[in-house]
Order: sequence, then C-alpha cells, then structure tokens
Amino acid sequence: MILDQLVGLFSSDMGIDLGTANTLVLIKDKGIVINEPSVVAVQREKYGKQKILAVGQDAKEMVGKTPGDIEAIRPMRDGVIADFDMTEKMIRHFIEKTHRRKTFLRPRIIISVPYGLTQVERKAVRESALSAGAREVFLIEEPMAAAIGANLPVREPQGSLVVDIGGGTTEIGVVSLGGLVISKSIRTAGDKLDASIVNYVKEKFNLLIGERNGEEIKIKIGSAIQLPKELSMVIKGRDQVSGLLSRIEITSEDIREAMRESLKEIADALKTVLENMPPDLAGDIVERGVVLTGGGALIRGLDKYLSDIVKLPVYVADEPLLAVARGTGKALEEIGLLHQLINE
Repeated sequence: MILDQLVGLFSSDMGIDLGTANTLVLIKDKGIVINEPSVVAVQREKYGKQKILAVGQDAKEMVGKTPGDIEAIRPMRDGVIADFDMTEKMIRHFIEKTHRRKTFLRPRIIISVPYGLTQVERKAVRESALSAGAREVFLIEEPMAAAIGANLPVREPQGSLVVDIGGGTTEIGVVSLGGLVISKSIRTAGDKLDASIVNYVKEKFNLLIGERNGEEIKIKIGSAIQLPKELSMVIKGRDQVSGLLSRIEITSEDIREAMRESLKEIADALKTVLENMPPDLAGDIVERGVVLTGGGALIRGLDKYLSDIVKLPVYVADEPLLAVARGTGKALEEIGLLHQLINE
C-alpha cells in the first residue's frame, strides 16, 4: 500500500469514460481534461498499412466526408470494442495527450464499462489500455460510476436508481452498500436514436441524410413529450427519388415520432428493473426517485416521459454528460473505495 502511494506521487492516475460516442479522460486532482468523440481517422497505405491522421474531434469532422483512401472509424460499437487495434491507438493518443511526458511512470487507469460485459470483452478493454501504456487497469461498471458521479449515496444502506443513457448502451442500476443490487444494460441509446431519425426522414420524406445529421437533429429539436411550442429546423440531403440535393423543414413532432419506439424500449427496461427490485429497496426508490445521466438525459422532456410511465419522480443529474467520468475520478481519489467498487 505504501509503495502504491509513493508510485502515485509520480504518475497521473486517470479515469476514462470509454464511450461509444465520446471518450472523457479525467486526471486525478485535475478533473476532466479531455472530452472528445470516439473516432479515429486513418489513411490506407501500401501493403495494408494504416496511418493515423486524426483522433477525436478532428477525426469526427471527417465522418462522411473522406476520400476513398481515408476512413473515419468508430472503434467502439454498442458499448464494446469493435476494433481492438483502433481502440488501443485511441487510448494511447489520449494518454500521451494528457501526460505530455511530464511524468516518468505509466499511469494507473480506471475505465468504465457497460454492465454485463463478457469476460472476453473485459479482457479486450483491459489489454487495450495496458498496450496503450497503462501501469495498472481497473474496470468499473457504468451504472456504479454514474451513481458515484451523480453524488448518490452509494455506500449507504439505501437504494439509489440511476439510468445512464450513453451512445451505445443504456445502463440501469440500483446501487446500495457499495454494490450493484440489480442492473440491466440494453443496446438502445444515442446511436439507435440517431439511426431512427435517419430512417424516419428517409421513409417519410424520401431524403437521405447521414448519421451526423441525425445526431444534430436530435440535439436541436428532439423531444420525448409534446412541447408548449414545437421546434423546427431545415435539413438538407439527397432526394432518393430524383437523386438531386434537396432541403425540407422538419419539426420536433416528427422527431418524437421517429424516436418513439426506442424511447419505449428504454422505458420498458426501467420497468423491468423496478419489477425485479428487492422489496426492501423499493421504498427508497419511491422516496428518492430515479436519476438520469449520460447524453440521452438531455433529450427534452425525457424525465417527465419516464416519470409518467413508471409513476416515480425522475431527475436529470447536474451535468449528466460528465457523471460517469467524474465517478471514475472519485473512485481514484480513495484507494479503499476503488478496491471496494471495482469489478474485476
């Protein structure tokens, strides 16, 4: 333990929210230093070699706009590693960007992962971080990290329910006495909502748009409930009938319809967790309600939409996008808490 503390003086321990859509990196005692898209842009060279052109925001700007020899890759899909090599390169890039060689010891890293990840997938996450330069790697499940980051009393003998809606997965967990009592992970989250918008626009308006456009529409006018004043925006794309470029006006009512099935899947998953909850914790949840974290928590009216379905108070955490990353940071701050909460 003493050696571990001495080592910690000379290395910058890191918490990583390795998300499907965005990767956040937190440095112990410094806070969040990186919040960038989980995208790597590569250029194909001779003999199958690949050259890294950009990582993060710069790479995302290239999505859908690259020439034939350049590809923008999202190495994480549905909360798991889809491309081991690119994930390793992305983590290495972020480690080097944050450390800038100021320290001479490799960092200890804690990475949040979806609940229910298989041992093979856990090993892939751990090995990618070790290969990228980590000294030691711990994994923490996202519902637990989100609960810690949202300042819920995770160590107390009372139940707290958190719903973390990320890019690839929605993680629902009931936390009590430093552990996950019940948890559920579904692969319906931000990416699926974006895809549903793209498909809706294609089917209703015969307009072809990209996934980046779907995300932009969701952020600008997406809502889960009827708004006092519905929003609208003009979108551009290619008419699949004429083949010509076109533009249309779309409303928040359209986007609500587009996301309806996906939002219902999230609500059904929450109902399943509530139905399987131990009776002794049910009273705590009735009193304390449900806390939303993750980017999906920012969808207009989602808290009221879920509250109307499950008949419980639903709240959006402060800065929900940062909750999981901050949870990893708080676990790093206390070695005892770290070893209690980490799921190896």
